Amino acid sequence: MTIWEMLAVFAAGISAGTINTIVGSGTLITFPVLLATGLPPVTATVSNALGLIPGSISGAIGYRAELTGQRSRVLRLSIAAAIGGISGAVLLLMLPSTAFETIVPVLVALALVLVILQPRITKAVQRRRERNGTPTHPDGGPLLFVGLMLASVYGGYFTAAQGIIYLSLMGMLLDDSLQRLNAVKNVLAAVVNSIAALFFLFVADFEWTAVVLLAVGSALGGQLGARIGLRLPPTALRVLIVAVGTVAIVQLLLR
Repeated sequence: MTIWEMLAVFAAGISAGTINTIVGSGTLITFPVLLATGLPPVTATVSNALGLIPGSISGAIGYRAELTGQRSRVLRLSIAAAIGGISGAVLLLMLPSTAFETIVPVLVALALVLVILQPRITKAVQRRRERNGTPTHPDGGPLLFVGLMLASVYGGYFTAAQGIIYLSLMGMLLDDSLQRLNAVKNVLAAVVNSIAALFFLFVADFEWTAVVLLAVGSALGGQLGARIGLRLPPTALRVLIVAVGTVAIVQLLLR
């Protein structure tokens, strides 16, 4: 890597750590930057997964106050995240690279759609709760467990926008504040990234310079994201994610 590429990866790590802590989708920033340095898609993905672990942990620590009283919920849902994460990691390495390059643009596009529709999903969930007037299961029940496990398969495979998917599922099935759900989301993301990266350590090739730069940058970004919280205008953040994600899709299609 050149010095400019290293600076770009480090800056992307800070941005991803910040955005992942606040809402998710930081991979939509780091992944295209890693591709721009010349890394193959699979190497970029596994390096990204390992490099963003400190950011997920840092963000979870920053949200530790909101995790109070959620130990049982976090432990139960972390099991689902771990099962899904390792399954997604295996799937990534089992599929041929050509299949991966074909699937990723579709996954990124899906992630962008979720980012755009998030406000509507939230409002729809709120209206549904008001109409039903029935209490939800404190841990979301089997439906949330299975839903998060499937979302974590996607997370172990690519990670982009997994936080958005987690928040959407938990928002529909848990009766709790967005801040507390966001705290759980940060823990689940850390679990998925860690379990997938641990598997990759034994079977995949990493770009270690990128991993270190992402790790340091995302750890700083995690603390920054925890401090900013929801102060950042959602619309501005959503526009940024969509813009960067669109660039990623274009880059992937032109490779």
